[in-house]
Amino acid sequence: MRAYVAFIKKEGLELVRTYKLLLMILIFFAFGVMSPLMAKLMPDLMSQLVTEGIEISLPEPSAIDSYAQFFKNLTQMGLMVIVLMFSGTLTQELGKGTLVHLVTKGLAKSTVLLAKYTVSGLSWTGCLLLTFVVTYGYTVYLFPGDEISHLVYSVGALWLFGLFLLALSLFFQTLVKSQATSFMFVALCTGGLFFVNLFPRIQEVSPLKLVTDNVAMLNQAYDLSSLITPVLITLGWTVILLIGSLVIFRKKQL
Repeated sequence: MRAYVAFIKKEGLELVRTYKLLLMILIFFAFGVMSPLMAKLMPDLMSQLVTEGIEISLPEPSAIDSYAQFFKNLTQMGLMVIVLMFSGTLTQELGKGTLVHLVTKGLAKSTVLLAKYTVSGLSWTGCLLLTFVVTYGYTVYLFPGDEISHLVYSVGALWLFGLFLLALSLFFQTLVKSQATSFMFVALCTGGLFFVNLFPRIQEVSPLKLVTDNVAMLNQAYDLSSLITPVLITLGWTVILLIGSLVIFRKKQL
């Protein structure tokens, strides 16, 4: 347990020294500010782009538009940023050989992997919370009185999918030797999920449901019970990927 905590501190210190933590904070803070502002200003921006003689009637922006922008920013860019930040956390150390000395001194390989996943998961959790708190504050200020349903569940679904992607990234890092290759495989797997998601029966149980139904979940009529199966499947695959990573890494020659 001491080794696990010590390695977590070491990973956290590296995030600070390499300015990755600062960069993530700035990016996700920007997402939090942009979401409600874009929702508020979009009708005005669209009206300025309309040519003379053409009229476009746009509905008044509301809180749900703010959260729609929030989920758009995080699913399209936020997840990519967080995976990219941690897609080389293991491959870089393997390439430099920095783990050899630690492992020969008795540090368990499982401790290394679990600590790295813990730090990446905590970073994702912190960044998501930062963006959400900023977005929520600005949304309440800009759109007072608007009621939103199931917001916590919607954000929680996004959070779980992010943990799944981080487990997928760590799994591929135990198989390949470069950050670019591991990131590419994560992108290919995500693309594969979108492909099989074209089939209606798979849509209802796919992990992608956790990041494609976020805005729909904000409707009071949305059936939250439909998330049970995709949540369980996503949790199952996350655990399988972590176990697979541990098995492969234990047999890997450093």
